[in-house]
Amino acid sequence: MNKKRIWGWWFFDWASQPFHTLLLTFIFSVYFSEVAQQHFQDLGLGQTLAGARAQTFWGYGLSVSGIIIAVLAPVLGAIADTSGRKMPWIWFFSLFYVIGSSGLWFLMPQQPALVQAVVLFGIGLIGVEFAAIFTNALLPGLAPRDEIGRLSGTGYAFGYAGGVLSLAVMLALFQETPDGKTLIGLDPLFGLNPDLREGTRIVGPFVAIWYMLFMIPFFLWVKEPAGLRQPIRLGVAMADLWALIRSLGHRRSLTNWLISSMLSRDALNALYGFGGVYAGTVLGWPVFLAGVFGVISAISAALISWLGGRADRRWGPKPVIIACILVLTAVCVTVVGMDRTALYGFALPDQPVIAGLRMPDAIFFFCGALIGGAGGAMQAASRTMMVRHTTPERATEGFGLYALSGKATAFLAPLSIAVVTDMTGNQRVGISPLIGMFLLAMILLLWVKPEGEVTP
Repeated sequence: MNKKRIWGWWFFDWASQPFHTLLLTFIFSVYFSEVAQQHFQDLGLGQTLAGARAQTFWGYGLSVSGIIIAVLAPVLGAIADTSGRKMPWIWFFSLFYVIGSSGLWFLMPQQPALVQAVVLFGIGLIGVEFAAIFTNALLPGLAPRDEIGRLSGTGYAFGYAGGVLSLAVMLALFQETPDGKTLIGLDPLFGLNPDLREGTRIVGPFVAIWYMLFMIPFFLWVKEPAGLRQPIRLGVAMADLWALIRSLGHRRSLTNWLISSMLSRDALNALYGFGGVYAGTVLGWPVFLAGVFGVISAISAALISWLGGRADRRWGPKPVIIACILVLTAVCVTVVGMDRTALYGFALPDQPVIAGLRMPDAIFFFCGALIGGAGGAMQAASRTMMVRHTTPERATEGFGLYALSGKATAFLAPLSIAVVTDMTGNQRVGISPLIGMFLLAMILLLWVKPEGEVTP
């Protein structure tokens, strides 16, 4: 095994994880929910209805990005496999990542351009998801089959470590608390104005700079295997893709795996995407507290992803995935049943229970650790399972189909949450569709072969 090449491949996870940690989950999404909720209140809506409207707006925005990713992912994968090139596509979609992330700076706290912010976030999300397709397709060529699970788990752990560090830097040096200081009592760096929320808004450009800096080892150390390079032939690529899709009719394990993965990853991404919105609007958390929550979640994710990689090598990916789905289902049940005062009708203590946090806050912190840990381990094991269902020669196409399975209904979870929230006016009830998605995903795993299938 080429250790430098493996380290370079791991650096993609390190470089890209802050998009998920700082933007999708813990900083920008909470800031967006605060700004959007206040905007709708200024328009005359009550606090509860304004919070529900903010969650609905965010959900519809994520749905549009998910549809675009779903439609294009397998096509791009097929094109890359027929041409024999992956790195140019990673460069190309990295540009989307940087442009979309950087533009989030312009979401002002007063008279916010909500549509512009959602569009720019969607551009960045498309960039990180498509770049990941081509990066994941390099995995089968990095090591022998029995080492893939360990490498995948370690990659996710390394990525979450990057997420923890980037989040810690944001909280310590930039993001303002209610008193205008950072979490460690400093004025935000570079004279950023707390009144204009510049310490929070800098998160977009910060994530873009982080990505550009830490993708340098990736591009220096990861080289594509030598082989025949072909011009892009769309007709050939589409024919190959269609042949692969038709083969699903007699590849029972792969078909059930793709559908199961589709449901579980869609539900997980919705948990990531709405966790910050839920914390900001249901529990009333300020952005800095959501950031601390993110540090705990990311540390848990790094540790459990690393352990999950070892468990994957010992028992295979399927048991790891099942265990993670059970944990995530339990988290959803808890979130649906909890508000500021009670858990499923049972009153919660109003006095602080730990580190100044009240019981609902402490429970949600614990749920965040479980989401981070189980989510990271599940994604790492899922990447291994996909490797077992493809070959190095058709890996990009396979991971494009895998991305399709994760994005074909990527609009479904956010849309379900948005619609149920819209209909009920209740954010907690809006999370309930995720429970059914996780359970159905686990049932479908019954027909998935632990050793997978390969393309004939």
